[in-house]
Amino acid sequence: MPIARSAALFLLAALLEIGGAWLVWQGVRGGDARNDGRGWIWIGAGVAALGAYGFVATLQPEGEFGRILAAYGGVFVAGSIAWGMVADGYRPDRWDVAGALVCLAGMALIMYAPRAR
Repeated sequence: MPIARSAALFLLAALLEIGGAWLVWQGVRGGDARNDGRGWIWIGAGVAALGAYGFVATLQPEGEFGRILAAYGGVFVAGSIAWGMVADGYRPDRWDVAGALVCLAGMALIMYAPRAR
């Protein structure tokens, strides 16, 4: 399995899912976006991104849905913390960082550990 392609697909999936959820969040809960009509545009863009995320996992070289979705969970956790840092100024503490690293290690074990075929 080409690891670089798989990792890039996980990153794209995270960008679409986390970004889509963030856009919906901003459209529903954001300050000015809700009050001037842009809320529905943000929500619509978020829903489109979330829909696109649903297709990205099917491009993974690995054929086991459960394995891919379980491994993606680690990327989602770390990506959510990174997104919060960039988009919202979130400051993770050492436990957030440690937890994200544990999740990424779990993702690597699930996806890339050598297996007898």
